[in-house]
Amino acid sequence: MNPFKQLAGQTIIYGFSSIVPKFLNYILVPFHTILIFKQPAEYGIITELYAYVTFLNILLTYGMETGLFRFSQSEKDRDKVFTTSFCSVLFTSLLFIVLSITYSDAIASWLDYGDHKEYILMFIFILGLDAISAIPFAGLRQKSRPVKFAVIKIGSVVVNIFFNFFFLWFCPRFSDHVWIKWFFDPSAGVYYVFLSNLIASAATLIFLIPEIFSYHFRFSKELLQRMLIYSLPLMFAGFAGNVNEAIDRVLLKRLLPDSVDAMAQLGIYGANIKIAVLMVLFIQMFRYAAEPFFFGQSGKENSRAVIAGVMKYFVLFCLVIFLGVNFFIDYIKFFVGEEYWDGLGVVPILLMANLALGVYYNLSIWFKLNNMTYYGVMIALVGATVSFLLNFLLIPEYGYLASAWTHLVSYLCMIVLTWYLGNKYYPVPYEVKKIFLYTGLAVGLYFLSRWMSIEGLLLKTLVHCILFFIFILIVLSKEGWFKKKSEIFKL
Repeated sequence: MNPFKQLAGQTIIYGFSSIVPKFLNYILVPFHTILIFKQPAEYGIITELYAYVTFLNILLTYGMETGLFRFSQSEKDRDKVFTTSFCSVLFTSLLFIVLSITYSDAIASWLDYGDHKEYILMFIFILGLDAISAIPFAGLRQKSRPVKFAVIKIGSVVVNIFFNFFFLWFCPRFSDHVWIKWFFDPSAGVYYVFLSNLIASAATLIFLIPEIFSYHFRFSKELLQRMLIYSLPLMFAGFAGNVNEAIDRVLLKRLLPDSVDAMAQLGIYGANIKIAVLMVLFIQMFRYAAEPFFFGQSGKENSRAVIAGVMKYFVLFCLVIFLGVNFFIDYIKFFVGEEYWDGLGVVPILLMANLALGVYYNLSIWFKLNNMTYYGVMIALVGATVSFLLNFLLIPEYGYLASAWTHLVSYLCMIVLTWYLGNKYYPVPYEVKKIFLYTGLAVGLYFLSRWMSIEGLLLKTLVHCILFFIFILIVLSKEGWFKKKSEIFKL
């Protein structure tokens, strides 16, 4: 099969398993921001605590998912690879749960949630259960079983959404019933968001139990040592990378001046991050399919040309999303409550930052294929350092706008480093001129639309549609699509 068609097919299937759960989860954003948490400060609590989850998920899986893909290619006994990685993550996750519960009071106090220790306890279990589930999910991807992967992912999200609506919509309307009074507290809104997540995480692990026991358990200490040598650098790289993604939401509460309602600003910023959902969804579904795909292509004669082609088409799809969201933001903004619209200015910046992150993911394949993952650590640490310093210096003055720009700057730094080192150790013939041309065209059309300052929603929409199709037509022309079509018609 044509490798691009193969990747496209797997991306669609894994995309379905990624997009549908994410899309369903994002139904909760308007539900929370429009109907439930009309005060952005309440949504700020959710934004902050899930930022910590971003860091800890990486630590608790410590790169073993990628290690599973890598060693499943080189080891004959794939059952041993799976069970060794699963037993390792299971042990460390249980250890994490025990230690975190022991020191939960100190953790809650440090996070300024001493009055809500129950939030911390729920997140401890959510993190542990999700880490244990990560390896069985990776096993499904490694065995190319995207349908089962999708069913379990979607089932988990449906459970989460069901209990969100049950606790936050159904119970308040029927709170006079005796059986609801027995367990429901109308004042504990945020608590039920986290409780719903915990129930969904537990359900996910239950769904995965048949998959876990489908393997013949054979643990190898020697194999674990080799997997850790390969995977731990990926953990540090992933952790440093997630500093870029989430450190701003941790620092905003602590660095904004006292004259500003920090939790409200955090809630506004967190809601507008969700508006960039389409770019995030595409990147995630691409990563699910691309990582095992690239490993499968390694060693083939035209593998580097395939990697270069994937990069170009990836950037094109991201640019289409960038223009689509920005041109039609007047409609998309209703995805969140009106109280959160003050933060819409960060959406274009975050979209371009997400595109840059996706480019980095594509470029970074060279150190994974060459077992040089320590370079990933170095590059991610540079990005994390830039992110931390810029956030620390600029948030007090510019608030969450500085955080959005910091995302873009730190990812661009990582791209430059990865590009330079990749050319040295694993050169790939990327179509750089076309990528820059298409990116410049998209950004130029966006600024042209802003410069026009068109009054009237219908006229603005019409002009934006024209600009959007201009971009599509120029890309199709440069890619020779019209020439190919005319040759077909001549036949």
